[in-house]
Formats: sequence, structure tokens, C-alpha cells
Amino acid sequence: MRESGTGRIRRDRADDSLLTLLGDLPELVTNLVKAEIDAAKAWVARTSKDAGIGSVWFLVALFFLFWAVPVILVFAIAGLSSWWPVWLSALAVFGILILAVLFFALLGILKFRKVLSRQNPAQAVAEDIRLVKETGHDELR
Repeated sequence: MRESGTGRIRRDRADDSLLTLLGDLPELVTNLVKAEIDAAKAWVARTSKDAGIGSVWFLVALFFLFWAVPVILVFAIAGLSSWWPVWLSALAVFGILILAVLFFALLGILKFRKVLSRQNPAQAVAEDIRLVKETGHDELR
């Protein structure tokens, strides 16, 4: 008997016969599968926890960004109001925001058109099956 690196005592199997070793194989495979499943569960638990905490930190960052946007807009209006009346400064900043909204909405629409025009894998498989069936029917004639 000797101690393994995990602290468990393992028996020396050097003198065991081939049949004994083969007989122990199902148990060893079962133990290996169980250990892999336990390791996968532990990995999922750790990863889920870390992803959840990371998501919370992103939400906190988005909260502060949400309040930073009006501050920068007020700053822009105040800066422009040194040359123009306040109402015109606010209108100019509003116009710039509307142009930005239109520009980014157009980019989003163009990207979604590209996504919708792609053939998804399920459609590709269905098309392959249809082609095989048509080929099979043509060969039977």
C-alpha cells in the first residue's frame, strides 16, 4: 500500500493478474465518469457564480453610465450657450442626438438584414434532405 498525491492510500496492483485487472475495469471507468461529472458540476458552479458577479459589476457600471450621459449633455448645452442662447444650444444638442440615433439605427437595420438573409443550419439540413430525396426519386425512374 502506498499513498497517492491526493492523500488516499492506494494498493500496489503490480502483482494482480490480467483477469483481475480486467474485472476491475468497469468499476474504474464508472469512478472516472463520476469524477469527471463531479468536476464538470464544480466548474459550472464556479463559472456561474463568477459570471453572475461579473454581470452585477457590469450593471453597476451601466447605472453610472446612465447618469453620466445627461451630465455630458448638460455640459455640451452649457458650453454652446456661451455663444448661442440656451434654447438654441439645447436644440442643437437635441438635433445631434437625433442624427446619432438615426445613424446607429441604420447600422442596426443593415446588420439585421444581413443576419436574416443567411441560411441557418436547420435550413441547410432541410435543403440537403430535399436534394437527397429528389436525387433518389430521379435514380428510381
